[in-house]
Amino acid sequence: MAENNLLLFRKWDTSQIEIKDLGLQTHVVGDKTLSAISLKPLIYPIDYGRSALKRFNKGDVHIVERLANKLMHFGKKYAKNTGRQGGKKQHSLNIIKLAFDIINLKTGQNPVEVLVRAVENSAPNEDTTRIVYGGTVYHVSVDVAPIRRVDLALRFIADAIKEATFSNPKPIEEYIAEHLILAANNDPAAPSVKKKNELERVAQASR
Repeated sequence: MAENNLLLFRKWDTSQIEIKDLGLQTHVVGDKTLSAISLKPLIYPIDYGRSALKRFNKGDVHIVERLANKLMHFGKKYAKNTGRQGGKKQHSLNIIKLAFDIINLKTGQNPVEVLVRAVENSAPNEDTTRIVYGGTVYHVSVDVAPIRRVDLALRFIADAIKEATFSNPKPIEEYIAEHLILAANNDPAAPSVKKKNELERVAQASR
């Protein structure tokens, strides 16, 4: 049973979930060492903006809440980003709650663990940055910080889900469940895994 009997959505125990990716197990913030994926025991994953008060505090935000935050934003296209999930956090969390039930029915696994595996498999280890040298721009490969790896993974997952469901009658919770299961199995057919591999391939070519 979870610590203090706190089950996420009163259903899912997160106390026994192990983060297998060594690069995501810890990141240093000031004098503290935290996990890049927060699985602290909560009934409802919402912190009402407390994490915004301190730099690098997003690592302390529950991974399910961070996914909900990403689902509320649809890139920079006005037509797609207006009136859809904008600020509707309760709605986003309810969608994730339904998706978790579908994942459990399809796989028999703890859906929070499936989400963690999907994030691990979608988090790029390398990226590129621009360096200007003598008036010429070079793209150079760099390692990605743990907290940014999680950010990118959640962005890839959320963007893939929103693109697939835009103007589509199929319920978004079914797409979330399907995508997380594919990504958790490290299936190259998962758009977030494909995006990660593409990013790392470009970074390797820029070494």
